[in-house]
Amino acid sequence: MRDKRTMLILFGMPVVLMLLFGYAISTEVRNVRVVAVTSQADSRTQAAVERLAVSEYFDITASVATPQAAEQLIRSQQADMAVVFGAGYASGRSGVQLMVDGSDPNMAQQWANYATNIIMDVYVNHGGQRQNHDIAMPIVWTGSAGKASGPHGVVNVRLLYNPQMKSAYNFVPAILGMLLMLVCAMMTSVSIVREKERGTMEVLLVSPVRPLLVVTAKLVPYLALAFLILTVILGIGHYVLGVPIEGSLLMIYAISTIYIMLALSLGLLISCVARTQLTALLICAMVLLMPIVMLSGMMFPVESMPRILQYVSALVPPRYYIQAMRKLMIIGTGAGEVLQETAVLCAMATLFASVALAKFKTRLE
Repeated sequence: MRDKRTMLILFGMPVVLMLLFGYAISTEVRNVRVVAVTSQADSRTQAAVERLAVSEYFDITASVATPQAAEQLIRSQQADMAVVFGAGYASGRSGVQLMVDGSDPNMAQQWANYATNIIMDVYVNHGGQRQNHDIAMPIVWTGSAGKASGPHGVVNVRLLYNPQMKSAYNFVPAILGMLLMLVCAMMTSVSIVREKERGTMEVLLVSPVRPLLVVTAKLVPYLALAFLILTVILGIGHYVLGVPIEGSLLMIYAISTIYIMLALSLGLLISCVARTQLTALLICAMVLLMPIVMLSGMMFPVESMPRILQYVSALVPPRYYIQAMRKLMIIGTGAGEVLQETAVLCAMATLFASVALAKFKTRLE
């Protein structure tokens, strides 16, 4: 409590990261500039254009007569996407072509999916509220400009658990895994190393109190702080960002307890290796921060990584915690569906705790 800077980091960092990932860093579709290509002004085509215009995702910036003109607007960065309605769209003899700026492939795919859903009018009005139904998505022809796909090839898609595709649903469990690991491991290792630098740890260990009790007492405050941070993040995610908590809170806290103990053990292990606080911070940055962001599935799907990196990611503890939190919070599964992740976290926690305690005792002797 006397270390004001540490308290600011412990409670300021979670709030800032939650708001940053929840609002500023977003993968949601917003304000996409769209060019409409219509060869004739029939009612069906006009209705489809109006649905795009009134949506919160797209802005109709221009209307042109030819696909070549629309493509030129995209190339000159005056538009992000063009919707080309075939000459026979009103009668159902031809379909729709989407020309999308593919410089960002992930966002381009989302723009195309959103536009297809809106054009096909996948929302129906019941009692004044718009509700999701199965999405009839036509196969979009992706050849050269000037052609449009036919009405054949319809795929029914149903978006479960996150129909609005909010990025906060993905980031909140990930931030939870990252923050708990950093707070518990980094702060614990730095705290113990600081005591060794000052020479006060040796003074404590030669006291009548047993060494294991001294180490436990150093870990308990961070255990309490971790639970407080967990509660703050869950509260901000649910009440501010609107992320649901579908599963059992008891299960969430139970798995979080295992994960926190794992992180504390890892911090104790780092303190055995590091001789200075700077060394401890550098080890945490290299061993914890980068693998968490890159290999845990926080930002990038593990399934999309090269096979060798998938094997490496299997050694990253936050991967299993983040998977479990997504299942519990978003999907609302029970304990049986997260049994594998729980078992892996328990095994890792036991391993790190055993090695850390053995190394710590040997080092001090």
